Formats: sequence, C-alpha cells, structure tokens
Amino acid sequence: MTKPIMEEAITSLYCRTFPTTLTIADLGCSSGPNTFLAVSQLIKSVQAVCRKLGKQPPEYQVLLNDLPGNDFNTIFRSISSFQDKLKNQMGSSFGPYQVPEGLENNKGNIYIASTSPPSVLKAYREQFQRDFAYFLKCRSKELMGGGRMVLTILGRKNEDPSSKDGCYIWELMAMALNDMVSEGIIEEEKLNSFNIPQYTPSPLEVKEEVIKDGSFIIDRLEVSEVNWNAYDSEFSPSDTLDEGGYSVAKCMRAVAEPLLVSHFGEGIIEEVFRRYREIVADCMSKEKTEFINVTISVTKR
Repeated sequence: MTKPIMEEAITSLYCRTFPTTLTIADLGCSSGPNTFLAVSQLIKSVQAVCRKLGKQPPEYQVLLNDLPGNDFNTIFRSISSFQDKLKNQMGSSFGPYQVPEGLENNKGNIYIASTSPPSVLKAYREQFQRDFAYFLKCRSKELMGGGRMVLTILGRKNEDPSSKDGCYIWELMAMALNDMVSEGIIEEEKLNSFNIPQYTPSPLEVKEEVIKDGSFIIDRLEVSEVNWNAYDSEFSPSDTLDEGGYSVAKCMRAVAEPLLVSHFGEGIIEEVFRRYREIVADCMSKEKTEFINVTISVTKR
C-alpha cells in the first residue's frame, strides 16, 4: 500500500526540478536483508523516469537511521549513554518517546484499553499531539522547499482511541502479564506502573497536526489494513495459527522486549512471550485481526 505513494512522491519531486543530487532519508530502516528495500524502490522509480525522459540519473545521497542497538555503526551505540547523561542533566522530559503523565488510574492495562478511563485516553492523545508536533517541526527544518516526505504510522480507522484496531494487540499483551500477576510471578504494583509509550492515531488526528504545523501541504492521506497472519489468505487458518501466533509474537517482541526488560527484568521475558504467543494464536482462531496503517504524503511549503 505504501509503495505506490512513495513512488508518486519521489517521481513528482524529481520531475519538478530534475536535480543533479537527490537526498533520501529513511527514518525507520532496519538492520537486515530489507535495510535498503525502500531506498532501492525509490531509486528504481527515479531511474525509470530518467530512462523514459532521456535524462542523466542524479547522484544519490542516502541517509539511514534506526535504534542505537542495531549494527550500522559503533557510533550509534554511544547515543544511548549520551542520552542517559542528558537525562540526568535535563530531567525526565528529555527523550524521543514519552509515556504521558496521569496514568495512575489505568490499572491492569499497559496501554489504552476498553477499560481505560477517559483521563487516560486524553493523556495519551495530548502526548501524541506534543510529540508529533515536535517531529513535524524538526522535519520542516531538514527538508528544503518542495521536498517530499511519506510517513506510515501504525494507527486506527475511527476516532475512538480505545477501539480494537488501535489497542487490541497491547490488550493481549496485558492479558499475558495479568495472568502472571495472578500466579505471583509478577508483582501487581509493577504491572500497574508499566505503560507503553505509543499512540495509534486516526487519519484525522494526523491530518490535524500537519495542518496545525503549517509547514507542509498534504498530497495524500490513506488507510490500509495488514493481516496479523500473513498467510491466512493463502492457506487454511487451521494450518497456520501456530505460525501466525509465532510471527506476531516475534514482531511484538522486537518492539516490547527492551521496555519489558527495563521494567520487569530479563527473568520473565521467555514466559511472557510464550503466553502471549498462545493468546494471540487463540485470538486469531476466533476473529479476523489486522494492523491499521495510516500513510500520509506531504510536500514542504
């Protein structure tokens, strides 16, 4: 779903100015076989236009960025310790991801849930507005006038932050943790003080923040669905439940493990994700489950 939007953005940008140098920044690249996937697709799109118009291809400057723990460069690994020093000097407000304040009444949950009080939904929404506004401000300083940016954000379809398409995946994680609390493996106080620093915005919320910032023109804003189980459209669900549960648990582990280890310690990790995998597989056997992506393509004014 994102690929045609990216291709449209890069070809439109290139055909408007035919630059001799084209800079591409991937703000969320991985470390592995798909590290250069998005970049290669963009370059192929520009190359196709060049061949069609008989133009000399531009020089490409590619900027990659990801978590400090990935193996791009040992310099990246020093960023965490540098941030820790800044936190000590500047206070807890420093950092790229923030858990909002005022979540004391969200007991038993680790994110927005169907049982979360309105104050929790409000706290998460306002934190997203602050964080995304700051993100847009930084990107507006980096992009030249006429520059293009495509963002794909894990979000939701409707305006209710507690709806399933926005928070269900974390509710299942909370189920695994609550089971371990009931068995005395995890302290209840520990669980009640743990919250995920994420927000799944609706298309309207994304649009409103971009308009409020005022630095960008919105070219496209679309929503797409991605099945939790990548194979459920090709094979019998009964044959792929375990594989699907494993795949989702593995994906979520890449996101959640550092947060869980930091708060609960390493001793519970294997058990948490074993239970989580079983819960996810059971859920997938009973209903259709999807991730919702919100994709927006913008042009710098």
